[in-house]
Amino acid sequence: MTLEDLVRLRQARDLMDRDYAKPLDVPALARFALMSAGHFSRSFRAAFGETPYNYLMTRRIERAKALLRRGDLSVTDVCFAVGCTSLGSFSSRFTELVGESPSAYRARGHDEGAAVPACYAKIYTRPVRIGEAKATPGA
Repeated sequence: MTLEDLVRLRQARDLMDRDYAKPLDVPALARFALMSAGHFSRSFRAAFGETPYNYLMTRRIERAKALLRRGDLSVTDVCFAVGCTSLGSFSSRFTELVGESPSAYRARGHDEGAAVPACYAKIYTRPVRIGEAKATPGA
């Protein structure tokens, strides 16, 4: 992989971070990175350790968690606010990454992290697939 490829992959990842709520798919991201869809997916996974789709969904769920903690939006509103188009798919992915349904997450208290600086909270609240969490050494 060339340095130019890595720069374009990083720019595509930054685009996902910035525009997570917009309709983004692998072919559009690949065009942005000036690559074919297959090459983009393989290169992205090699560079960042996960597929572009998984990265984007993790960003969306991360943002959804923040919106659900506020408590002023319904689960359906949060689903569409983060760019998901199917409540069922959103709920399934949320449950897979977080370990509880969006409704259960929204309903429970979140005061325990109120005094934690945002930069640390982001690290410790980033959604991780349950299988990855179990495979982490020392967990």
